[in-house]
Amino acid sequence: MHGDKEAKIKIDEYREILNNFKKEMSKVIVGQESVIDGLLRAMLSKGHVLVEGIPGLAKTLIIKSLATISGCDFKRIQFTVDLLPTDILGMTIYTKEKGFSIIKGPIFTNFILADEINRSPQKVQSALIESMQERQVTIGGKTMILPKPFFVLATLNPIETLGVYSLPEAQLDRFLFKLLIDYPKEKEEKDILEKNITIKDFEDYNLKEVISGKKIIEMQNFVKKVYVNDDIKEYIVKLINVTRRPNEYNLKYGKYISWGGSPRASIGLYIGSKANAILKGRFYVTPQDVKEIAHEVLRHRILLNYEGQVEGITSDMIISEILSKIPIP
Repeated sequence: MHGDKEAKIKIDEYREILNNFKKEMSKVIVGQESVIDGLLRAMLSKGHVLVEGIPGLAKTLIIKSLATISGCDFKRIQFTVDLLPTDILGMTIYTKEKGFSIIKGPIFTNFILADEINRSPQKVQSALIESMQERQVTIGGKTMILPKPFFVLATLNPIETLGVYSLPEAQLDRFLFKLLIDYPKEKEEKDILEKNITIKDFEDYNLKEVISGKKIIEMQNFVKKVYVNDDIKEYIVKLINVTRRPNEYNLKYGKYISWGGSPRASIGLYIGSKANAILKGRFYVTPQDVKEIAHEVLRHRILLNYEGQVEGITSDMIISEILSKIPIP
């Protein structure tokens, strides 16, 4: 940036946009502030999100609202056992009149809800995740760039195990964050009775467009420029190193770790903490930014061994121990 003054002007502008964004979201979504913050961080970081939560917790409504407020296109893909990669990506067809032509699949949009991604075989999961990573699709030998911005929210249903295909660890690693959506509090659920989508049409919420796709791309580029000093970079690297070599740091839960974070975990903490700084109205990252996003970045990247699973240990418990053990710079 050309000086602190210009950066401050941009930060103030973006913070106002994000506050208005959250205000519009609150017309539809009751509570779930941490989830919405997580989604905004991911959007600013140009990353994708995996959300775990039981059915009925407004996951579809959240992503549809995000798209509407952003003035972007939205599509929902329901993953099922008989879904094919072409159902997502598109296909080449032949007609006498036109010859060969390409029919684009639902992947060609800005915001995608990949509902219950673990309901489809791994070939279908791979088709989506490869598109997320490359941001392009090849159909019939022709490579096509996906629209910008491009944001995927994939959901997992944790309560049903019949007929599901677990996501391979390498594919889980492609998601920047894993967010957990929990039950609403009693007071929030009382408000949901009035606001729910069952008794209202989506149009009734009268959501305003407070940002554009072009502005999102501008903000994503700005996030990359947020300042991170060397001490915080070392802190990020040390946090990830603990997940790989827990015995060297005498972690109580270390014996339950099968695999630690990959370099993508380090990158996730680095870019995610920059996005968190923007949400807080700063052009520099603090150790607290790193701590606030650590669970979102690491919970799907620390893999437990069988003993840990049997004893009910969670990756969140391990992350909390690591954060309490490693001194902040």
